[in-house]
Amino acid sequence: MDDFLIRALIGGCGVAALGGPLGAFLVWRRMAFFGGTLSHSALLGVVLGFLLGINLTVGIFAVCAIVALVLVMLERRSRLANDTLLGILAHATLAIGLIALTFIESRRVDLMSYLFGDVLATTMADIALIYGGGIIVLGALAYFWRPLLSATVHEELAFVEGVPVAAVNLAFMLLLAVVVALAMKVVGILLVTSLIIIPAAAARPLSKTPEAMAVLAMVMGCASVAAGLWGSFAFDTPSGPSIVVAAFALFLLTALLSKFSPEQ
Repeated sequence: MDDFLIRALIGGCGVAALGGPLGAFLVWRRMAFFGGTLSHSALLGVVLGFLLGINLTVGIFAVCAIVALVLVMLERRSRLANDTLLGILAHATLAIGLIALTFIESRRVDLMSYLFGDVLATTMADIALIYGGGIIVLGALAYFWRPLLSATVHEELAFVEGVPVAAVNLAFMLLLAVVVALAMKVVGILLVTSLIIIPAAAARPLSKTPEAMAVLAMVMGCASVAAGLWGSFAFDTPSGPSIVVAAFALFLLTALLSKFSPEQ
């Protein structure tokens, strides 16, 4: 196997392992649109990274973190529904990113690689960033697991029991912002939410506990990366979309298995 494929597999599996547990919470909380909002805002992070001359991952995380903070603030002060606020933020940040993009037309920017990912160009530095950031994210998630799970099951009851719901929710959003920034290399801005949500959705019918679903989502994500890279190499297709298609195939498979399972 070529070195670039090995690096792509290692990097992709790292991102998939990060996205699994967070994707499980997105599925449980019915917050898939929030992931989409962060992915839309990532374009603005890329553009600002170029304009300010900073690391693109840092730029993406900064913008996603600001979007998360703005969402928390608007939820407290606005009477609009959560999905309405997410729609406003998603399209506003996307529009601002597209406008800002006009200011870097003089620079040579491979926008397609940022929109759809370029996992085959993964370097050892990218892998170090993914796994270094991954250790921090998974460590923080393990620390917040119980209060986050309590707030997910019943937010009002968790608050009564002393769980700092607002702080826990904000921490979850910031962790997701980190994963979105790290996952851009693998599947790109437009498809990043798919790699986080689809494996978790595929794992749900086969899981009996939250912990089992989180672990199985990680496994499903890694399997999607491996299958997508194989398909990309064998059929000369774009790697990012191929990974997402592989994840979708796993989702269909688990949905069928659950439908025809004797327990159903």
